[in-house]
Amino acid sequence: MNLKKALLSLRKADPRMGRLMDEFGPPEFNPISNYYESLVRSIVYQQLSGKAAATIYGRFKSLFNTNQYPKPKDVIHIPHETLRSVGLSNQKANYIRDLSEKWDGGAIDLSNVDAMTDEEISTELIKVKGIGQWTADMFLMFTLVRPDVFPLGDLGIQKGFMGLNKMDRLPTPKEMELEAEKWRPYRTVAAWYLWKIVDGPFEW
Repeated sequence: MNLKKALLSLRKADPRMGRLMDEFGPPEFNPISNYYESLVRSIVYQQLSGKAAATIYGRFKSLFNTNQYPKPKDVIHIPHETLRSVGLSNQKANYIRDLSEKWDGGAIDLSNVDAMTDEEISTELIKVKGIGQWTADMFLMFTLVRPDVFPLGDLGIQKGFMGLNKMDRLPTPKEMELEAEKWRPYRTVAAWYLWKIVDGPFEW
């Protein structure tokens, strides 16, 4: 993604975005090359505070006697109860195993990811138990750094949109979709700024 071009485009399309840029500066996006690692981490972090998730994730990685990130095969061979022992819920241990089995068996294929659309990538990822559209959106935004992703189902985005438009209720998906049209083709960057409104401190 050409970030400079994205910022210029958003500033021109919506002066409110320009104000957010002045307040928060440019966003940072760092692509991640190990897609499997990124997805395991996403599953561990679901619905947990950052600190708790980081502790569990650190314990998970320490199960493997290797300096490199464990391969799906390594995870498949770890007993379920051992995965649970690091603090993973029963469901998350199952999700990570399902991801590992599908990845190792080729049921998920991202080998040609650069030629795939966002929708095609989402369809591949959602084959895994525990990965829904939100996780797929985060993968597209922060692992692949795709420029035009807008996670309608994210509560932080909904709250940021509410603040941006001075609403007294959460917006509907349709309202968000229509408004976000002006931010194409850089809705990923616009979404980052909506999160910043919620993170604050910032008075609109």
